[in-house]
Amino acid sequence: MGNERTSPIARTAPSPQRPTEQPSATPSTLRWLVDRIIAVDEVLTGRPVSLYAASVLRIGYGLLYLVFLLREFPHRDEIWGPGSPWTPALARQLFDQTGWNSILTLSESRTYFELCYALAVVTSVLFTLGWRTRVLSLLFAVVVISFHARAIFMTDGGDNLVLLMAIYLVLTACGRRWSLDARRIQLRTARSDSPPRRAANHATQQLRDARATLATVVHNCGMFVIAAQVCFLYGSAGLFKVQGASWGAGTALHYVLNLQLFQPWPALSHFVDHYPMLIAIAGYMTVLLQVAFPFALFGRLKYPVLVMLLGMHAGIAVLMGLPLFSGAMIIADAVFLPDRFYTSLPRLGRRAALRTGVRKAMPSRATEPGSVPVQGGPGSLGTERPAASAGRKDTPHTTELASDKKS
Repeated sequence: MGNERTSPIARTAPSPQRPTEQPSATPSTLRWLVDRIIAVDEVLTGRPVSLYAASVLRIGYGLLYLVFLLREFPHRDEIWGPGSPWTPALARQLFDQTGWNSILTLSESRTYFELCYALAVVTSVLFTLGWRTRVLSLLFAVVVISFHARAIFMTDGGDNLVLLMAIYLVLTACGRRWSLDARRIQLRTARSDSPPRRAANHATQQLRDARATLATVVHNCGMFVIAAQVCFLYGSAGLFKVQGASWGAGTALHYVLNLQLFQPWPALSHFVDHYPMLIAIAGYMTVLLQVAFPFALFGRLKYPVLVMLLGMHAGIAVLMGLPLFSGAMIIADAVFLPDRFYTSLPRLGRRAALRTGVRKAMPSRATEPGSVPVQGGPGSLGTERPAASAGRKDTPHTTELASDKKS
């Protein structure tokens, strides 16, 4: 019995040694955490990321809003001008609730409105071209906010995304690639023959480095916010669709195709509606793509997903008559393509043009009158000659005589 009493003590004797094992795991965990913090700091402050994607967003949204303004030019007075049923007084009452504001409500003069509309068109053009992008990006955001807040009930949901992207692009360095600013800097660097400037003092150099680091951090955070916004948009849209009974039954697109509000071409909508199986498959694929999109960004699966989303938005633009919304979503998806994709586009274009030119040139050579195919090219059989006869030109007649002598 004495041994039985002491056996629990013997079993619990090694327990004081357990705390000695804990510190060995703690430094590794701290080291892993420190490495992750250093990696995140390097990503944020090391260099600006996705500069080409930011330029694509600038060009895309600037051009899209320019087309939108030109498209609504005949109806500008009824939507935003003094002749709108949504008067500036009603707009200002709504501003008290929403917190928005608009430069269009500062005056009810028609001349002032026309000047604002011309300013919006010019701003969209210069923003698309990338001229003085830091200032124009802010002015473009003011223009989009003003026109959106002036007639918030008159347009579709596509301008909501354009509004958000216009605000986010103010934070990014969207003019460093494919812009007039980048072209001006390139020409200035190529033409500068002046001797290098004297090295700045330590304080000035630190201020320059701090400014460059701050611009890099703000740009990277802006691009991350844009990507997160698109992910939240797709994910929330997919989750809302899952909760609907019509999407679960595969009949949601059937009801959409039969709404007169979304029938730009009724004959086409009725034609597509005659294939219920394809409509059900398209509905299920839409929900699957939207829900799985945030999780497909961490591998190569995102490329086929982006292609399918491109087809989905093209179908929405054609069948439902929502080109602004579809265009805004297609441009937003460009943020997930890496810079190496955009830098490879000129090379792929030249390669495709070269292949097309070769294919077009080959039949023309074969059909030329009196042309004879080239024979005995390098690497072909029968082209090797002795060194002694390298300078002698053989004719078909001499070749036949030589073969007769050998026989």
